[in-house]
Amino acid sequence: MNSMKSSFLALGAVLMVAAQAGEGPSRFEIVPLSNRADLVSGGDALLEVRVPKNVPLSQVSLRLNGREVTGAFRADAASHALRGVVTGLVDGDNEFAAETRGRGHGEQQARLRITNHPNGGPVLLGSQTTPWICATPTAVPASGNTPASNASGLTTFAVDAQCNIATEYKLFYRTTTAGCSTALPDPSPPAVPPANACFKPYTVGTTPPDLAMTTTTHGLTVPYIVRVERGTLNRGIYDIAVLFDPASATPWTALSPQPQWNGKVVYSFGASTGQPRLQFRSEQNWADDAALSRGFMVVDNSLTDSLFNSNRVLNAETLMMMKEHIVDAYGEIRYTLGNGCSGGSIQQNTTASIFPGLLDGIQPSCDFSDSITTGLEVTDCVLLVNFYAGPEWTSLMTGLTQAQINAKKTAINGHLDQVGCQSWNNAFGFNNKPGNYARTLVANQTTGALITLVESRNNCLLPAALVYDPVSNPNGTRCGDADLSAAVWGTTAGIAPGSTRALQTGDNVGIQYGLNALLAGAITSEEFVTLNERIGGFDADFNRNAARTSADLPALDIAYRAGIVSSGKNLGKLPIIDSRGWDEQGIHYIWRSFAERARIDAAYGDHGNQVMWRYGTGLLPATPAQFAAVTLNSLLTMDVWLDNLNTSAPKETLNSVRTQAQVVAAKPASAVDFCFLTGDVNFANPVTDMAVCDADPRLAKHASPRQVAGGPLAENILKCQLKPLNPVDYPSVLFPSDQWARLQAAFPDGVCDWSEKGVGQRRAASPLTFADGPGGKRLPPPPVSHPRSGHGHDDGDRDDHHDRDDD
Repeated sequence: MNSMKSSFLALGAVLMVAAQAGEGPSRFEIVPLSNRADLVSGGDALLEVRVPKNVPLSQVSLRLNGREVTGAFRADAASHALRGVVTGLVDGDNEFAAETRGRGHGEQQARLRITNHPNGGPVLLGSQTTPWICATPTAVPASGNTPASNASGLTTFAVDAQCNIATEYKLFYRTTTAGCSTALPDPSPPAVPPANACFKPYTVGTTPPDLAMTTTTHGLTVPYIVRVERGTLNRGIYDIAVLFDPASATPWTALSPQPQWNGKVVYSFGASTGQPRLQFRSEQNWADDAALSRGFMVVDNSLTDSLFNSNRVLNAETLMMMKEHIVDAYGEIRYTLGNGCSGGSIQQNTTASIFPGLLDGIQPSCDFSDSITTGLEVTDCVLLVNFYAGPEWTSLMTGLTQAQINAKKTAINGHLDQVGCQSWNNAFGFNNKPGNYARTLVANQTTGALITLVESRNNCLLPAALVYDPVSNPNGTRCGDADLSAAVWGTTAGIAPGSTRALQTGDNVGIQYGLNALLAGAITSEEFVTLNERIGGFDADFNRNAARTSADLPALDIAYRAGIVSSGKNLGKLPIIDSRGWDEQGIHYIWRSFAERARIDAAYGDHGNQVMWRYGTGLLPATPAQFAAVTLNSLLTMDVWLDNLNTSAPKETLNSVRTQAQVVAAKPASAVDFCFLTGDVNFANPVTDMAVCDADPRLAKHASPRQVAGGPLAENILKCQLKPLNPVDYPSVLFPSDQWARLQAAFPDGVCDWSEKGVGQRRAASPLTFADGPGGKRLPPPPVSHPRSGHGHDDGDRDDHHDRDDD
């Protein structure tokens, strides 16, 4: 065995030396350029066939499932290879073969197994959420129990249950008119386009008098004409916008891209979060002048908009499929750069964690590390605002001024003031509701008074009769956040036969709400004990109840292992420019950016791949000067960073991964932490002294209820390990015996031990595939082509489908 191993090592050394010497392969190699061979979708794939030097390219025969396809490939004499897009892949396994045509060349052969998935998906997931209501050319309102449909922005109807709609192309040009509207120029019907749109419909063969010219990053000056491809993929509706020359006599193909595209993709991820069961058109605006004018391709898909899809694995799957489509139709991608605020930052961060390599750099603004740990703060806040409105707290507050009461709430919540938790409750406090509900909202920010609205709504956006109800419709569609991702989590059917409830990770067992407020003297021991006695939790249907919330233990393992809790290790593998405005009375808190940094620090001991730009004027840049200083500056800085990275550490494949050291080494001098102080409304004076930035009241970070409860800044512990109650942990507090007994009753199993890892907390093993069902398993090594001699010897199909974890 050792001698055989030595022989293989020696052969590998010879092959490596040959490759370094510039020699071609000694046998055929078939290399997919648009995706792994086992994750292909849509029926086509860009392939490169590397041919042995002793075999003339004209003597190579290429076959797909026995069908001759050589004519679809172009010879490249310099690399002695053939490149082409193979089409007509069947769903499931396909065999692509390369072989010599005549005698005298050893009759060499190679084959590659290509596993193709439908254009409508899934690829990484084993199943898709149903029902799923296809969009229509014009929106159709709900009628009785018939769901509504959204306007697709396309002129024809879906042709199948996966909502595939025929692809359409439109041309627009950029006007030279000053003060034009940057609103989306082609809103879904029946909306009317903006009166003075910056992008106007273009007619082939005309030269409008207001047609702008633009110069790309490659120095090419061209008429500013953009082609927008709109189609469907993975049941979402996408846009692909790029500079286009309609006068070119040569069709744009993967092998002959038009030169005004710089090969770079700016992918825009949408904000908010939601769980609808309807096909939407993307909420993103493809008309991104900063990117398009420089030759970038601008891309979106409604399933990478968090408002329309909070299944983070589905988000990553959709991005992967979109990149493959771009390569197959437009040509190879130099790099893919993400951007997006709030839920758009979640989509970027979790993609980088769930499937490292899909994104080469990210620009999260209004940052959240991920949705699942953000949900901890949301649910804590729902519990707190309801507790504050209850009789126990109200009684304790007798005799205090409203300012004193709100100071106590602020100390418990950890935010700038009491309004932060109210904002979470009102905006997303019902995200986990599986059925129809009426919202209970904070109606008065000063007093925290609540009001329950007279309404019925559900997160699926389906007619009420179709939705789950524990009594009248137990088999109806469940609409909670986890339920949209049942293909990832699995359900409780093993515990309760017939149940469709997805496993969930929410947990507040052992949380000592207000702990640091107690230790600081901001609340009394009676207030602390009463709070933790009465705070309660949620039941399986997300109704508040007296008992604390307890996670489904298998879900915890999946959350960490799949990277759904964003992994600092994976976030360290790509450049990050985090731009952060002020929204401390809303939901976008400054500490969130530092939480992401803390995760990277824990993994690497530094955060050299992440830079942070802060400003105190508002959530997003609001003026041209602010846009130039932050948004445009981020794009241009990231472009330099990724160009440097492509030069110093080129990727082996489209979706391969760099190391943090490579990323940091490529960082340009302009990629540094800075802020614009609140008074600098024109963003003219960047400040690089972080102490000065932190001293600005609108740039200071606050905390969350769990950090006040003793939890870490990284906020990545879903369920804490417990330890016994111990008076030593409260050095400044003397609990009377009755209070101590009540505290023991409130925490019968102990309180959180934040010095320990969370229950089920572990390193991410991503990327995972869920094709075989919930829970997921590690993706095997990518399939490679296997040689076969003319004598029928087969080296074997060595696809290793074992599950490997990084423990």
